Amino acid sequence: MEKSSNLKNELIFSYAAGTASINKSLLAATYLFLNSNERKVFSFFEGICGSTLNNYQKIKPKKFTAEDCMIENKPSQSKSEIKNIDINGPLGNFIDSYNKINWKKIFKGFDEYEFSVSPSEKAKLIKLAPNTRIPLHSHQGQEYVLVLEGSFKDEFGTYKKGDLQINDLRIKHTPVSCPINGCICLSIVENDLIFYGPFAPILNIITFLKSFFSFNK
Repeated sequence: MEKSSNLKNELIFSYAAGTASINKSLLAATYLFLNSNERKVFSFFEGICGSTLNNYQKIKPKKFTAEDCMIENKPSQSKSEIKNIDINGPLGNFIDSYNKINWKKIFKGFDEYEFSVSPSEKAKLIKLAPNTRIPLHSHQGQEYVLVLEGSFKDEFGTYKKGDLQINDLRIKHTPVSCPINGCICLSIVENDLIFYGPFAPILNIITFLKSFFSFNK
């Protein structure tokens, strides 16, 4: 639990310092939007980074808030669009509605949607139907999973709206979505998944091929 908290603080600090990637900045901003207590941590880190920047004589920083950085380049919105941003937070800059998404079916009960945040990076939404189980797996890099709607559970606990789970190669888990509402999550994965169990060879080959063709598009 302590390690997970440290990883979350590292993410928030890198976002406050402006060193996080665009993908992780979107995830961090959405996480802060959903968690008022974590916004206090962000404000603390932002104050430290801001003081350091203000004391550096060669730079004259402008006073932007986190919200300014996420939406400053977006064209002016109608009232309905602004309402949508209030509902979905920073994701409202990229997605109008979960119901309007052209979801891609991966297997029964598991849909995903990749969307461009920058020319070199992609973020992914995952939608799990009620009581959907993802086979046992781990991750070659870190995986960030932020619950946006519903909930899921695994060997380490239950994760509800606003909860952030960070996994790596040392974590093996079998996520199962809520049996009533399922879940929708924002996922940032640094590298491919590694599956375990009787169907692992097939699943790992499919994962490799998908990653290969996606990289070469």
